[in-house]
Amino acid sequence: MARAPCSRMTTDAVGETAAYEYDLPPELIASRPLARRDASRLLAIDRRTGDLSDRAFSDLPELVRPGDALVLNDSRVFPARLRGEKPTGARAEILLVRPVGGFGHEDPVEWEAIVRPGGKLKPGRVVRVASGFDVEIVRSCDDGTRIVRLSGDAPAWDLVERHGHVPLPPYIERPDDADDRNRYQTVYADPVGSIAAPTAGLHFTAPLLERLADRGVRVVRLTLHVGVGTFRPVTADRVAEHRLHAEVYRFPREAADALNRTRESGGRIWAVGTTSCRVLETVVDGEGRFAPRAGSTELFIHPPYRFRGIDALLTNFHLPRSSLLMLVAAFAGRERILAAYRHAVGERYRFYSYGDAMVIS
Repeated sequence: MARAPCSRMTTDAVGETAAYEYDLPPELIASRPLARRDASRLLAIDRRTGDLSDRAFSDLPELVRPGDALVLNDSRVFPARLRGEKPTGARAEILLVRPVGGFGHEDPVEWEAIVRPGGKLKPGRVVRVASGFDVEIVRSCDDGTRIVRLSGDAPAWDLVERHGHVPLPPYIERPDDADDRNRYQTVYADPVGSIAAPTAGLHFTAPLLERLADRGVRVVRLTLHVGVGTFRPVTADRVAEHRLHAEVYRFPREAADALNRTRESGGRIWAVGTTSCRVLETVVDGEGRFAPRAGSTELFIHPPYRFRGIDALLTNFHLPRSSLLMLVAAFAGRERILAAYRHAVGERYRFYSYGDAMVIS
């Protein structure tokens, strides 16, 4: 068993974006998922001692105690990437982020989107995605995104489902395929709204969730639709200068009641993924109690931060200089996390969305 060193870095030092760098051999970036979801490896970190333990993800029920609660983000990824051509024949790409007015519309025609090439796709330009499916650039937004209008021979959602591509992250350097429609999605995904998977949940299978429930673990669901805020890199030199885009969430009453009962009975709350963590930290009060809420959150968690909503965190390995790595460092300590990442590199763990997992408790 390895031990990660205790953190000695000052608050000023951990506030520098450059403090969240690490070296990763490119061959450790997982480009495809394993044949079985729960066959992934699991690096366990003890927050108190820094001890590291190499486990299998299927061992998770041995780590979660009866009476604990496991909190899942059940947002569903939609095929948000549209590939097409400008009238000149040049290629263009449009990443749909969210409908103007939210995901409640049956036929959302206008969308906030990220477009490429950004300098060429000005208001008034049209991209032909397929025969009977065009996207018009309506206007530019201050943050660099565009408002676009979908038009075609079918309702907008039907066109997106038919012609859209799975929005795999750019470090997966291959086209999406039919298998990604299933595997870049949790087995419990329900409401549509994410442009990136809540990847910590990709390791779960229905039988594994049943094992946890049979052990007496409360399985609780919330929803956070993953948008550009989650995966955009931190470009500011100082961490505190970075701002996250707002992401829409729903935390229902049954979830609040279940977690309050968990706390009252002495159980621990396990956040599955940084997205679940951010919702829980958004809706918890100063005394550790939860209230049902729905809205949007811009909460950016980074050192130093005092957690009130979670006791353990299950997460994948994250990119250098990312807000996700900063969140994990806030929970376990920056030096401990980077030591754990060095250990994972040495042990040839698989990194990022389709990679292995880490649990901090």
